[in-house]
Amino acid sequence: MFDVDTASQSLGIELLEAADGRAVTRMTVLPGMVNGHDIAHGGYVFLLADTAFACACNSHGPVTVASAAEITFVAAVHRSDVLIATAAERTTFGRSGIYDVTVHRSRAGDLDVVAEFRGHSRVVDQQRH
Repeated sequence: MFDVDTASQSLGIELLEAADGRAVTRMTVLPGMVNGHDIAHGGYVFLLADTAFACACNSHGPVTVASAAEITFVAAVHRSDVLIATAAERTTFGRSGIYDVTVHRSRAGDLDVVAEFRGHSRVVDQQRH
């Protein structure tokens, strides 16, 4: 799935790991990603977390999409920050699932939390997809 995700790849998002309901993605905040306050636009942080979420929930095989998602921004993100999003499956039930994603800023070997994301997934009917 990630191999043909041009939206994520055009922003420089890298998939570091995806298996068994987990995924890790990484992105460097580029100059074009900052807003008028000179901090990263929250939409880019959301997109990084959403990409990790998508890779985690699709790691099982069936085509799975988001049915809902929310994010809480914990700290400001700045130009040139390297962000790492780690997604983990919390539970699945029927065709639905819940995944949590933590977005960290990687700085000198330390990982500071900058956002927490929760995504709800739904396996789609491939005959209708």
